[in-house]
Amino acid sequence: MSIDSKKDMIKGKTNETVGKATDDDKKELKGKIQEKVGQAKEKTDNIVDKVAEKINKKSEK
Repeated sequence: MSIDSKKDMIKGKTNETVGKATDDDKKELKGKIQEKVGQAKEKTDNIVDKVAEKINKKSEK
């Protein structure tokens, strides 16, 4: 898990929780979006890793 994606997910969850606690819909929505961005970054990182792994295996042959 990359640091950036983890950081986005943590910030997002924090903002979402604070938004719910303070009844701030805007902050809650911002938190949800941040969390989804972090998840998207994580998925992208995983795909890049898999592609790189396949390329490395092909180049070793």
